[in-house]
Amino acid sequence: MKNFKIGVMSDGFRLPPLEGIRKAAQIGAEGVQIYTVHGPMGPDEMTPIKRTELRQLVDDLGIVISALCGDMGGGFHDAEQNPEKVALSKRIVDLAADLGVPVVTTHIGVTPEDRSCPIYQTMLTACQDLADYASAKGVTFAVETGPEKAVVLKQFLDDIHSPGLGVNLDPANLVMVSADDPVAAVHTLKDYIVHTHAKDGIQLSPGSAVAVYHGADATDEPPVKFKEVPLGEGDVDWPRYLAALAEIGYKGFLTIEREVGPDPAADITKAIHFLRAHIN
Repeated sequence: MKNFKIGVMSDGFRLPPLEGIRKAAQIGAEGVQIYTVHGPMGPDEMTPIKRTELRQLVDDLGIVISALCGDMGGGFHDAEQNPEKVALSKRIVDLAADLGVPVVTTHIGVTPEDRSCPIYQTMLTACQDLADYASAKGVTFAVETGPEKAVVLKQFLDDIHSPGLGVNLDPANLVMVSADDPVAAVHTLKDYIVHTHAKDGIQLSPGSAVAVYHGADATDEPPVKFKEVPLGEGDVDWPRYLAALAEIGYKGFLTIEREVGPDPAADITKAIHFLRAHIN
């Protein structure tokens, strides 16, 4: 038996946040990931009393918060916007620390392959600041995989080399956007993986990841086209992928992320059964 835990992104149910957390527990999840950038779960809305009440709720439900989602879109490419984004990200880290949550997942944008690129240096400065802050709080910022290949992301992480910066490995993003092999990515990023998303998909046609993350006008290349599908119906090789995670000693969460579809609760429930069948 592989020592993985099954989680759910609670906002995937398209319910108010607390109802989504209760629904996750009801269908058998062991943990939840909560979107905390804006809205009722944002750090500026979560008063000390609300933070205490949330901790009590998940304790009463017998689950844990596997991670917070701190993805604010666009990443850290823009030096002018970064101070505001970094400040908000630090407030999310504070929220995670107060809730006893070890991981905050985020997208940092498409990492350039050229380390001398000005955008690379801009991203590096912002992420180094965040990594130092998170590490001091006992929290890890987990960069979600997808827009670049795993070897490029590893180079960036190696340059920062901080326990405050890790990886949220999303196998579907690798398949859909960068056409990278999730199994190889596990071994490439093994020293950094602190959380994973359980999602599946297919790439319909290749193109530019930059266009996907910043709009089609951001590049002369056409955007990559892809489709997210229920677990087991896409191009992620789940037996090999889960075996790779076990081989590197990963024992954390497989957090189900279902972003599309007419009946997310049904898809998420099926995904829980799918994962259990593969890890038992």
